[in-house]
This record gives sequence, structure tokens and C-alpha cells, in this order.
Amino acid sequence: MRNNYFDLINQSYRFPQEGFDLKDGYLSFHGVSLKALIDKYGTPFKLMYLPRIGEQIRKARDLFNKAIKNNQYKGQYHYCYCTKCCHFAHVLKSTLKENVNLETSSSFDIDLIIKLLHEGELTNKTTIVHNGYKTDEYLHKIIHLNELGFQNSILVLDSMNELNRVKRFAQTFNGKLKIGIRIAIDEEPQSAYYTSRLGIRPSEIIPFYNDHIKEDPNLLLQMVHFFIDSGIKDSVYYWGEFQKALKIFTSLKVLCPSLQALNLGGGFPIRNNLGFEYDYAYIINEMISNIKKSCLESNVEEPDIYTEFGKYTVGESGAIIFQVLEQKHQNDREVWYMVDNSLMNTIPDAWSILEKFILLPINKWNNEYTKVNIGGISCDHSDYYNSEDFNQQLFLPEFSDSEAEPLFVGFFHTGAYQDSISGYGGIKHCLIPAPKLIVVDKDKHGNLTDYVYRKEQTVEEMLQILGY
Repeated sequence: MRNNYFDLINQSYRFPQEGFDLKDGYLSFHGVSLKALIDKYGTPFKLMYLPRIGEQIRKARDLFNKAIKNNQYKGQYHYCYCTKCCHFAHVLKSTLKENVNLETSSSFDIDLIIKLLHEGELTNKTTIVHNGYKTDEYLHKIIHLNELGFQNSILVLDSMNELNRVKRFAQTFNGKLKIGIRIAIDEEPQSAYYTSRLGIRPSEIIPFYNDHIKEDPNLLLQMVHFFIDSGIKDSVYYWGEFQKALKIFTSLKVLCPSLQALNLGGGFPIRNNLGFEYDYAYIINEMISNIKKSCLESNVEEPDIYTEFGKYTVGESGAIIFQVLEQKHQNDREVWYMVDNSLMNTIPDAWSILEKFILLPINKWNNEYTKVNIGGISCDHSDYYNSEDFNQQLFLPEFSDSEAEPLFVGFFHTGAYQDSISGYGGIKHCLIPAPKLIVVDKDKHGNLTDYVYRKEQTVEEMLQILGY
């Protein structure tokens, strides 16, 4: 009996499954031949499959609208994309094709939005939700957006002290500045701190509104923002914080007729292992039904619902493909597969917050398998990856150095945050260059197209940055 890698995956998970299949012995990603891309461009490379972005947006929007209809809910649903998750133009433009709204986090985000406005990618009717710490420069640009006719620009207050700066800038604007209030939530029990540093404490929100916002002629409160950093999940902790947020919203709505939006920050999870299961329809229905119930009990109008999905929007569109350069047997039990770039540079989430991704071989699925560790080529001890989220062990095909074709492996669903955290280009750890970025899309006829967005970083680019 031969225990090959395909048998291991096939008996452990549903396979093939959405996004992953085998064609002629090679792994495909959303129908894209990874072998063809390897032959055409070489490794390492990052891959963005843009059609997946629209698929995710449409899936969430359909589920929310179905839940709204099933519950006879009177508010509307609005999908927002968090720009901080991935700022690339091809990503933003793909999201905007689905008529989404945007969420900003800093001053330069506003410049990005103005650029998209001038290019005709969005209009001033697009809702823009402004989160993050409001520096004077950030506030100045938010006011400028309002002056450009962005009637749905909503500035979310992150602290009570922020309001004084907001009021100073609001006085320069000929009109009412729309604002929101972010609720500070209690963190999960295992967190390093008890209450989030973001937002305003629940006990202070009502007095804060009555004393400083209610009578201000330049401000209009429209949104309550509720954010759970660990995301939306079916847990006692999440639903407990959710119910507390609903109580604050309904109490504030009684006092403030202009309050019309509840922003459910914190995103949906994405698949980080082949055994991933998450009942999106159930969770969404529970959210809608609970909001409706709370509003009926308090006799207030049901709000419009906003979500800010970043990782959910773009995470499953990304992949990073490596070649295994060498295998090292360091002792009787540990095998290292050394890949042709640094994992710390290319998937910093795995190094910094121990995020897990789907790791699969591109070829050699009929080879026997072995437990392995993946090592990057930097000289750093932490440049490795050695466990899956599903079973805490990593298995890949065995191979011998005499085989004509090397082993290729891919980390999948890496489309969110990796370039935002490590930076694309710039100076990398050990001066290991950023890999080339390949963008895959579909033309108007539905045919796959691919192109190099940016070539692998050169030594000249790095030396210029360093002043040589």
C-alpha cells in the first residue's frame, strides 16, 4: 500500500473543493494553471486572482439581503471595503466594480479616494467611513472630501478628546459634518488587556452625546460603530458584546433621531485550512433578527447596517508560490524544506501573529508524504512555518534530489494585509528582494488573462533607497 500525498488530502478533506483542483497532476487555483504561471514567470511570485473579490462581495451582499427579506427588516445593507487591507489599484478598482463603499484609516487614504474620484472609479455619492486616529492632516482632508460633495462621508469618533479637534475643523465647513461613535468593547478573556484602546467606553457614550454633540449645529450623529478585532464568530463572547452594542444603539436612538446606521466592524473569517467550516447564512440571519428584536423592544426604527470587510473581501484572492531549493535532515525526525524567499518578508502575518494559511504542493501529489518544516532563506531563526490551523502538523510530498522537476509549494489566501504589513518593495530583511507580483483577471469574454504588475525587486532599487 502506497500512502501518497493525494490520498492523504482526499481522505482528510473534501477535495477537490472551491478554488482548488488538480489538472494533469498539478494544482490549479480558481481554475488558474499554477504550473503554466511557474513555467512562464518562474518563482517566487505573488498572485492576485481578481475575480474572487467580486465573488466574495456578491456572496455577502446576497446573504444579508436574503436575511433582511426573511426577517422583514426595514433597514438596508451597505458593504464597505477596508482600504488598509490591500491598497493596490487593481484591488480597489475590482471592489468598486461591485458598487461598494469604502472605509479609511489615515490621511493618505483620502488622497487615494480623490485619485479614484478623478479617474471616475467612484462618485461623491459613495459612502466613506473614516476610522483611525484623527490627526489634523486627516481631519483637514476629511473636510475637503465634504467640500467635494461627498454627502455620505462619516467621521467615526475614536475618543472623546477627538471631538474638540473635530469641532474646530467642522466650523470651517459650510454644512453639518456627519459623525459616528465607536464603542470600546471588552476584549476576549485571553487578551493582554481588558478593554480595547479604540472607541469610547459604553458608560460614557450617552452623557457624551447629550453634553457635547446634541446641541452642536455643525455636527450630525448618524452611526454607531461596533468592532470586534477577532471577527464575527458564533461564540458566547461575540454575542455578549453584540447585545451590549445593541443596547447602546437603541438607547442613543431614542435621544437622537438622526442616528440611522449601525456599523458591524470586524470581518468574516476566510478559509485558512481545507477543513474550514463557517455557516455565513446562519450568522447573518442571527445578526439581523437580533437587531430587529432589539429595535422592536425599544420602539425605535431599524437602522441601516454597514459591514467593513477587508480580509473577507481580498484574502482568498491571493497566493504566494515558491520553489523548494533544498531539503535538510537536521536530525532523525525533522525535515526542512528551504524555499526561494523569506517567509518573514512575504507572509509576515505568519511570523508576527502566528496566522495560518492553506499550504499545498503544486506538483508531486502522487509521491509519498512526510512531516516537514518550511524554512525561508534569510538568516533569521524565526523565518519558518511548520503547522496548519486544522491539525498542527505540516505534511508535504517527499522527493529526491535526483528528480528532474523540483517541488513547488504555494501559500494560499494570502491576499489581505501581507503587503500592507511588510510593505511592497522597499528594504526587506536580509536584503532579500520582494517577489514579482502576477495579476490574473478575466476579460470581457470571461477568458483568463495574466500580467506582471511589478517585476522582482532589483539590487539597484534597494541600494538607491539605502543611499548608495
